[in-house]
Amino acid sequence: MIDRGSKPIGRVVATEVLPASPHQFHFWTAVEAPLGIGAIVRVENGGDGRVVYAVVTDGKAYSDLATPLHDVLAAEGNPTGEAPTSRAEIRLWTAAVLRQVPEEPVQPVPLAEVRLASRVDVETALRMDAYLRGERPTGIPVGLYTAGGLSSPVYVDADFLLGPESAHLNITGISGLATKTSAVEFLIGSIFEHFPTHKGRVAAVCFNVKGPDLCFLDQPGPLTDAEKQMYVDLGIEPKPFENVSYYAPFRPDGVNLNTLRSNPELVGTVEPLVWGLREVLDYHEVLLNRDDVDAKADAFIDFLADRVVEKEFADEWGNLHRVKNFIDLERLFRAIFDGLESAGRSDMWRTHHIATIRKVRNRLLNISVRCKGLVTDDGSVSDLPFGTFEDRRVYVIDVAGMDNLGQDLVFTRIVSQLREHLERRNLGVEHVVVFVDELNKYAPQDGPDTYVRKMLLDISERGRYLGLVLFGAQQFRSQVHKRVVGNAGTVLFGRMDLDELATPGYQVLSPATKIKMATMPKGELMIRHPHFTHPVFVKFPRPAVLTGRGGVERFPPAVDVSFEDAVARQLAQLDRGVAAARVKDLIAGRPEDDVRRALLATRRARPKDVLTFFQSRLPTAVQRTEMKPKSGVSVVRPVEDPYGP
Repeated sequence: MIDRGSKPIGRVVATEVLPASPHQFHFWTAVEAPLGIGAIVRVENGGDGRVVYAVVTDGKAYSDLATPLHDVLAAEGNPTGEAPTSRAEIRLWTAAVLRQVPEEPVQPVPLAEVRLASRVDVETALRMDAYLRGERPTGIPVGLYTAGGLSSPVYVDADFLLGPESAHLNITGISGLATKTSAVEFLIGSIFEHFPTHKGRVAAVCFNVKGPDLCFLDQPGPLTDAEKQMYVDLGIEPKPFENVSYYAPFRPDGVNLNTLRSNPELVGTVEPLVWGLREVLDYHEVLLNRDDVDAKADAFIDFLADRVVEKEFADEWGNLHRVKNFIDLERLFRAIFDGLESAGRSDMWRTHHIATIRKVRNRLLNISVRCKGLVTDDGSVSDLPFGTFEDRRVYVIDVAGMDNLGQDLVFTRIVSQLREHLERRNLGVEHVVVFVDELNKYAPQDGPDTYVRKMLLDISERGRYLGLVLFGAQQFRSQVHKRVVGNAGTVLFGRMDLDELATPGYQVLSPATKIKMATMPKGELMIRHPHFTHPVFVKFPRPAVLTGRGGVERFPPAVDVSFEDAVARQLAQLDRGVAAARVKDLIAGRPEDDVRRALLATRRARPKDVLTFFQSRLPTAVQRTEMKPKSGVSVVRPVEDPYGP
């Protein structure tokens, strides 16, 4: 291989106005030197063997003219005429020091020749040799350094990307031009292929919050020859994700999935995300308005969660309650109100005021209406496989079709469960990457201190100890909470808006670097990493997966069908031998809630004989009504389903 750094291109210059320091220096080159902003150079002093590596941050052009007026006079006022003489011109560059070898003592940059960095120089300048060499390398390819005619892989340290030394990644840039989602998809694929096995197992949980962005990660996408070559240079196989699990809530009808991955060819791979009373009650702070629900209401909700839900609870009127779902909860409230009315009381029940109880009843029961499709009245549950997460698998949670309330609930509960299982070390993997887009919406710098923002702050500050790593993306970094973006060990910048670059957070960058960031094409990023003294520019290939727009064109979403047709279609996806007419006859006249529960149970079990199992899960018992022995108020006691809940 030809050493591209062997030929000098310039020389360090130091004056009283522009001195050379240990951290910054200036050098001049000829006009034709293949140099630009972001290029890495090497300065070597032959006398003492000191080598300085630096990245170009600014540049200016000079001639021998004192003022522009001298050029006007020389051309006799004619800007289009031939110049009377060829003037001397130089390029003066400013460079920020990346590394000095040896590290000590720290000295000013020597006045020596400047050379373009070779591949080995790039590795040394960015301190990648510390984690690429040795028996157990921890490098993760993140892109290609392409400057000065060189194409060299750039790696980040897995210990500083996924922990335990540091963790978290943040990416910012203009929507549609910064390729934020594509960069995260590429990086997750790189992690799955290069994450060291001795570091443990790793999985990714991605929240799809807008459109079909993440709905087709298992489908191959087109790549150009140049992009394929980039994959070869990076040592990554260009292929879609082989292990992907999709989850989405139902639409309000409870049978049609609320996802753009609803094409008949793909919808069978989407698992429903359905929760009941217990799953919601544990995270009621997300759903209830804190300005409306006070400490008294909180105390009553805690009483329900600790003493009533999923326990045998006896009231003052001799009735035994088993509250497992929202329907049972409504029966409990009705029994309390009827009992107090029959006793001639309208003030307190077990130290809780009746007005507080009515407020909590209205707020809790409205949840199953506001989040219908995600939250069920009958307690049916279909959740992520917590405890059995698989190594190198992506779990996509499609909440793009939900309102803000539902998205907040899904995000909060899933991340809380991940954290709890990682604390107990029984999730199935040791590291989990959580990708969240639109961070400026979920963790804004200003606004109310919501439960979701508290959770994101907790992940960014303490998640790395557990192996819970946040990959966040947003359009405007300045609008995200400082503690969230500040705790990100690795930061990527795509194409930026000039107004965003004018905010105080970017004042440390040179004007030339800002201009480059504002004009970067798709596929180019500026990266900041703990091992890199200064940010560097890299290029990455397009992910080898189908984009959201391309996926919708190739797999058009199916329209919603009737309840009976949707049930038959889901059963047919499990077993193509299931006849739609047979299913419709089987569920004719049955309550829809019973059919939904049987369908969820069948999807979870995936039995060999789908129709027989589905039929066995349809309840045959009916509810009976008994009289209360003391007050005479009737209470409904459901007869247990012989086949389980």
